[in-house]
Amino acid sequence: MASSKTSRRPTQQAAEVAVAGGTPGSGAEVIPARGARGASGASLAIDRVLGLLSAVPFGITLLILLISCCMIGMLIQQQELETFAKYYAELTPAEKVIYGRLGFFNIYHVWYFNLLLLFLSLNIILASIDHFPKAWSFVRRKKLTASPTFAQTQRIRVAAAAAGVGREELARRAAEAARAFKFKVRVTPEEQRTTIFAERGAWNRLGAYAVHVGLLTIFTGGFLTSRGFTGGMWVEPGKTSDRMAQQVFDVDQATTQYAVGQREMQLPFEVEGVDIVQKLIDKSKGIEQGNTLDWMTRVKIRDEAGEREALIHMNKPYDYRGYRLFQASYMGSLGSAREVRLRVTPAAGGAAEEVTLRRNGEAALADGTRLRYVEFNPHFDLGPDRKVAVASGQYVNPAAHLEVTKAGGEKAEAWAFTEAFFKEIERAPFLKSAFGTMAGYRFELLDFEKVSPAHQLSVQYDPGAKVVYVGFAILCLTLVGVFFFSHQRLWIVVEDGKAYLGGDANRNRLGFEDRVKKIAARISGAESEPAA
Repeated sequence: MASSKTSRRPTQQAAEVAVAGGTPGSGAEVIPARGARGASGASLAIDRVLGLLSAVPFGITLLILLISCCMIGMLIQQQELETFAKYYAELTPAEKVIYGRLGFFNIYHVWYFNLLLLFLSLNIILASIDHFPKAWSFVRRKKLTASPTFAQTQRIRVAAAAAGVGREELARRAAEAARAFKFKVRVTPEEQRTTIFAERGAWNRLGAYAVHVGLLTIFTGGFLTSRGFTGGMWVEPGKTSDRMAQQVFDVDQATTQYAVGQREMQLPFEVEGVDIVQKLIDKSKGIEQGNTLDWMTRVKIRDEAGEREALIHMNKPYDYRGYRLFQASYMGSLGSAREVRLRVTPAAGGAAEEVTLRRNGEAALADGTRLRYVEFNPHFDLGPDRKVAVASGQYVNPAAHLEVTKAGGEKAEAWAFTEAFFKEIERAPFLKSAFGTMAGYRFELLDFEKVSPAHQLSVQYDPGAKVVYVGFAILCLTLVGVFFFSHQRLWIVVEDGKAYLGGDANRNRLGFEDRVKKIAARISGAESEPAA
């Protein structure tokens, strides 16, 4: 039985001898130094850690855990959503506590999710470093000479003979046959034989590393996305804002209590409301969601780079500087009008005029008087103090508030009413004296385009969105390249009037074997059409 000393690794034994100042077999006493032993132990520990981090099974385990976290994020509503408060209230007390403590309500920002991304990225990088030299050798190092024995020991092998054909002619046939099947050919003549090395799809050996690049790009984009945020801002024509409100939902992980608040955040640009449009199914009905086909918001965006106009509506968001603006909600409790069509009749007599006013817009009459559309009242009413009020948000008694500027510059206020309300005015002395004629005109509301007073835009800052898209594009293209193509190598050894074919492919071996047989048939003289 060998002693424990002789059973040690030769490199370790040599190191111990060198430290002791002796040589192997000299009889000198071998005393391992503590520093060397400590260094060796530390190196061994580092090797084990790196071996674990680069192990494929470890990477698969991390990937399964990461996918599980993503599934949790899809199945359990996340706390940044506006509907989270209602969802949270429907959970059982046990679910609230368990999900809260495990961070399931904010899974994409929890510490272990980012840790999984980090370790999986390290695993991919280290595994690529470990396996790249072998894959690179397939691309750069070519075996250009072979023997019949080598060719016939390959996984795919066949022999072809042509009676009365010399070696040079047979080698020429072999090279042409391989080229006909889209192989790159290199011919190496020797004294006793000629070797034709045929290869196609060598780049496929590196396809896995392109897949790794795609995955790492997606992980980087995912990490950047987790640093983003989402909020909302109300847009009203004629008003400008550079701030958004973000909902903050604070879940107490130890109890079932929560708090909801808002945090104001400044944007790196200003948003000015230009116009809002609501396309209705039935124009005679209200602006409720069930009667709406689309909400459209036109804005101007200003920053140090200049000004640009954007149209935002359902299924068509607008992206700018990493921010995505899309239609989120509308102020449906109060009706308004995008534009009004009026008949203006002078109180002193004369021809009536029809004018159309856009919200915050102006129009001029024939006598030089200018009208400006100030606001819209869907349900005009007078309160107990005989002041104008909004009785409800429904279009019951619509009226348009106007500012009238005479040619001389004097200004006055006026209201435009429907014909039905003017009939009521005629029957009520107070109404007739106050609203019969205003600023010397009778303003009749002929028609108006229904719309809500303001639209809410959801503002999402996602710095990793484009990075993720690039990563998925890389991943899809490389997966197609990896699985739909293969690296095929074929050695054709011509010797003594006979050709020995042998080779292998890393994928689709049946297709490769079919090509090899067709090449052999062409070498022996039997014609076969080449395949791509």
